[in-house]
Amino acid sequence: MNEWKELFLMYCAFAIRSINMDIEPSTDVKRDTNVTVRCQAIVSSSGQQALSRAYTIFKDSIKVYTKTTSSSEDLLYQLPEARVSNTGKYKCKIDIEGKSMNSDTKKLTVTGLTTPVLHLSRGVLPPLREGEEVTARCTAPGEMGSIIFYFYVDSKEILEERVNSNHVEVKLRFSNAGFQKVHCDYTVIITPDSIKSKESNSVSVVVKELSIAPVLEIIPEQNIYEGDNLSISCTIRNLQHNSDNIKLYLFQGTRLLPKVNYSITALTKDSGEFECRLEIGNVVKVSTKTVSVTELFSEPTLTVSPAEVFQGDEMKLTCKSAYYASERIRKEEVTYTIDPLESQLITNREVGVFSGRTLQSDFNYTCTAQAKGIVKHSKPLTVRPKVSVSQPNISVVGRVILGRPFQIRCQSERGSLPINYTLLKKYDALNMTTIKPPSRLALFTVTIQQPAEIKEYMCEAQNNHHKEGLLSKRLNANVTVPLSEPTLTVLPDLADIAEGDHLYLICSIRGTPPVTFKWYRSGNTQPLFAITSFQASMDYQVERLRSEHSGTYYCEATNHANVMVTSQSVTIDVRMAMWKKGVIVASCLLVVAVLVLLFILRFRAKRGKREAAAELSVKPSSPKSDDSLTVNLTHDTEVYNAATVRVDRAATSVWSERPPNAASDEESSVASNEPDVEYTEVVHPQPKDAARVPLRKGTDTVYSELQNSPCGDADHHDYQGAVEYAELNGEHPEISQTRTDITRHQDLPVPVD
Repeated sequence: MNEWKELFLMYCAFAIRSINMDIEPSTDVKRDTNVTVRCQAIVSSSGQQALSRAYTIFKDSIKVYTKTTSSSEDLLYQLPEARVSNTGKYKCKIDIEGKSMNSDTKKLTVTGLTTPVLHLSRGVLPPLREGEEVTARCTAPGEMGSIIFYFYVDSKEILEERVNSNHVEVKLRFSNAGFQKVHCDYTVIITPDSIKSKESNSVSVVVKELSIAPVLEIIPEQNIYEGDNLSISCTIRNLQHNSDNIKLYLFQGTRLLPKVNYSITALTKDSGEFECRLEIGNVVKVSTKTVSVTELFSEPTLTVSPAEVFQGDEMKLTCKSAYYASERIRKEEVTYTIDPLESQLITNREVGVFSGRTLQSDFNYTCTAQAKGIVKHSKPLTVRPKVSVSQPNISVVGRVILGRPFQIRCQSERGSLPINYTLLKKYDALNMTTIKPPSRLALFTVTIQQPAEIKEYMCEAQNNHHKEGLLSKRLNANVTVPLSEPTLTVLPDLADIAEGDHLYLICSIRGTPPVTFKWYRSGNTQPLFAITSFQASMDYQVERLRSEHSGTYYCEATNHANVMVTSQSVTIDVRMAMWKKGVIVASCLLVVAVLVLLFILRFRAKRGKREAAAELSVKPSSPKSDDSLTVNLTHDTEVYNAATVRVDRAATSVWSERPPNAASDEESSVASNEPDVEYTEVVHPQPKDAARVPLRKGTDTVYSELQNSPCGDADHHDYQGAVEYAELNGEHPEISQTRTDITRHQDLPVPVD
């Protein structure tokens, strides 16, 4: 079978295209309307064989109808003569070979309930007896679903019953005699709502009362006082039935008394309602009466005076009854006692008054009032003796900073609260505060302007209005004086600071130590140096000052007042050391001297060359007379006729001039082994053969080096190594004429020895 199914699915493809659901004739109808739920599915397939379709109808998500068919026609779900119970949300689902699709949900609302019908098993006649049961049947014609039925007697609901049918039967019992009316109604449960029906028809019932009845008797019934004998009895009147089915009870309020005949001594607590209850099967009859007992005297009240007592103080306890029945008793007949007896309190002459000293701890007292056998106790009184306040301690909270608010703490180690604390200055009250639990100390805010003011404060503590308060000692605390603006002192004087000096930056303040000093250089966020000291001034030292130490400096200071104060800035200019200045001056002078000397030497050298070019000065090795000296110069292999030069001693040149007293020295120099060197200016005449004479530019000046013999006779020695020095000036060669005298020798430079 499965193989055929697989083959069918293989060769026959299908698709569920849509499914729609409609409620006809409408989604809102009245009862008894025929309603149809139509489910229409559109399915497309490739084969001719009909597909098996499984339809399911849901109401409020609960499956109410299913059908499987091969027909492509719409599925119809009929609701003939619709009832309110058909109200709900409907939905249709189709399944084909594992594929399924749901329609949209639509709600059907049916309105209108039938009127219920009530029927009793007994009519009006004969009358029902008191406590007799009757069967009641309430019917909701044509309704279905979950229904709750309600039963009423004289419009008072007495019973409720829920069923899944359209009728219900219950048992009703009538306990009260007389004419009564009974009816019913119902409610159809529709999730999530319910719809209530109209009331049913009313059925009248007559109930006849039983002649038997309970009797409650109280003696005396009025003017009952405490201490009177009170008798209470509960009996039955017209007892005609079997006593086995009868029960009789006596109640005092909600308390069941052990006997139906009761005798007690009347107390105020016995005031209230008494009830005699008779039960005959399902019939219950009661008889009630109220008893009022008047107090003979009221409950005593225990009080203490004074209201506030301290340890060891005298106190009085008074026990009194505020009220007594003067028509029955005299005030003196009421006696009082104090409990416990070991409390060691003394009875005064006055009735109900007891005196004594308070204990060191809390103690509970009670008192008892008694008259004509009636005893009453007071409520417990707890006497809590207070502890007298001790001398307060005065101190400050945190630091005391001059000119700023601070708190003064005043506290006593012992003493019962509340305590009144008063702050005094020079014995004048400044402020008062009352301290209550849970606090234990008083705080006062003050400000002082002088350090000495701190010792002018005291505080007073008081918790007993009958005694004077206790004064504390004078306030003693350290006062922090804020720092003044610091003064930055520089040593040595600013005008005398030079390189190599030892610099002192002294920061001085006025205020309370310890003080934290910090030195800064402008442009730096980090301090150069910081120190905390108890002194009023500190210094920052810089050894061996250098030029890079120049700059602007300042100092900051702070103490426990937490106020940073800053000095004025000081600009330090480190000057050059004196010895450096001397060295620089000397160096400059030396450089100037060298430059001047070089300039002079260069100037003389140039002038000497110019004069030598114009004149030829010959200085003999050892001139002894004014005789002229004739010198023959050779140039290469040819000898030119040199001009005869006369040397006039009166006009000497740079090289030939000697001091007059130097003759002997020069003579001694002739005898030395080293030859003397003489420079002679030679003027070449114009040769006849121009081809043999080399062309020269300008003026040709030739210097020949002549070596004197040791003997001083230049003519007798042949000098093989003659040296010529020529200065060429101009572009055309010129031959200067022989000059017999020298005119420019005085301008020649003087040789340096």
